[in-house]
Amino acid sequence: MLDVIKSLDRLTWNTQHHFAHIEAQHDFIRAWAIQFELGYTDVRVVQMALQLDGKHHDLLQKFTAAYEKVYDYEYAFVAGGLEGFNEEYGDNIEDYRAAANEFLGLIDQVRELNGK
Repeated sequence: MLDVIKSLDRLTWNTQHHFAHIEAQHDFIRAWAIQFELGYTDVRVVQMALQLDGKHHDLLQKFTAAYEKVYDYEYAFVAGGLEGFNEEYGDNIEDYRAAANEFLGLIDQVRELNGK
């Protein structure tokens, strides 16, 4: 499998810190949006590595589905700031936490395939 450790590291950091940022009700900052955009690229790199490997289709599907859940929460924040996020998901922070934790678990599974 292609070495995607740096992508996995950034996705882990983003997922943990973005959730913590929103949970703490911090305002939107430009750096957050940049991290969000770069995270999308990291997800695509990991997906490509899993596809090229050809042995882990089930993990690829789970990884993609979990990312899409986290993406929805993060996009609401990027598009509408804290107010927009709270309008759409303010009552569902525990669902966001669960989605983030699921994604982090799948990141760890891919990391194991990379031997790290």
